[in-house]
Amino acid sequence: MPPPLPPPAPAPTAPTPAVPTTPAVPTAPTAPTAPTAPTAPTAPAVFRAPTPPHAKRALDLTGALLLLTVLAAPLLLAAGLLYVTLGARALVREPAAGLGGRPFRTWRLRTDTGPAGAAVERCGLDALPQLLNVVRGEMSLVGPRPEPRTDRPERLLVRPGMTGLWQVSDRSDLPWEEMALLDRHYVEHHWLGTDLAILARTPRAACRQRWA
Repeated sequence: MPPPLPPPAPAPTAPTPAVPTTPAVPTAPTAPTAPTAPTAPTAPAVFRAPTPPHAKRALDLTGALLLLTVLAAPLLLAAGLLYVTLGARALVREPAAGLGGRPFRTWRLRTDTGPAGAAVERCGLDALPQLLNVVRGEMSLVGPRPEPRTDRPERLLVRPGMTGLWQVSDRSDLPWEEMALLDRHYVEHHWLGTDLAILARTPRAACRQRWA
């Protein structure tokens, strides 16, 4: 019996050709971002309406009620004297611009005619009825002088007052421009200590101006 034939040798495998790699396409450079223009700074407001100062209002209300209690008798006497002398109303009301430009009317004793009116004004009683405006919240004890209208808007950021910074100045002949500057200074820098200092100097300043 003939021997078995050996298995045939496997056919050689053809080598797989290498696939060429596609070269990377260079990307276009990114255009630089244009710098943003700097934002123009906002101009700060010159005047800002302050928050209603509760301490100042408490001082106004307490001081006005105390002064009305102490000066009630002289005020009634002066009003009666003017009524008998003039034969007309002793109190007059004058228009004024208040906080925020709100119109109101101030109280004042009539002093426009007769020696009785001049005497009341010389004694400093003519403006004391404005304490009623202080109690009503239309005025303050300290602030710019009440005016029917104004071309200075900063004055409308505070209540007008019975006395103020220029009223207690050592000079009684201040020019109008300097009075306006003092009013503006008060509006921008006032605080409770300023009011107390002005109130302390008011009696002396009033006597000096009326009896000079």
